[in-house]
Amino acid sequence: MADRKAFPLRLDPTVYDALQRWAATDLRSLNAQIEFLLRRALKESGRLAADEDSRTESAVRKKKP
Repeated sequence: MADRKAFPLRLDPTVYDALQRWAATDLRSLNAQIEFLLRRALKESGRLAADEDSRTESAVRKKKP
């Protein structure tokens, strides 16, 4: 199972507020929204292979109660 890494993230307040609203609209936590956007950007740029992403997503789903 994949370990989750935690680290502090400093954001401009305007960016934070926009992400928070977007996350609420998509019914996600702010953390999940940021991870979703990062994964999408990584896939689109070819920096995250589809098999790596599917393994990570399935591990995350298994951890949820």
